[in-house]
Amino acid sequence: MGKVMSVKEIEAEFPNQWVILNNPEVSESLEVLGGEILCHGPDRDEVFRQATELRPRSTAILYTGSIPDNLVLNT
Repeated sequence: MGKVMSVKEIEAEFPNQWVILNNPEVSESLEVLGGEILCHGPDRDEVFRQATELRPRSTAILYTGSIPDNLVLNT
């Protein structure tokens, strides 16, 4: 599948992008430390669509930029 990277590597390689990690590595407090890149891109909806099509079992979602105050997250 994709390349396994740490969060710092992901932030450096994919600035201001949404990143979906497959089988993420997490700390005891569930902080995401890294994982296998499943898909990434600047358009949140497109990245989520791609991830849905791949149907991963265990994922983490990262945004590598500053989240705008006016962003509405669907929960």
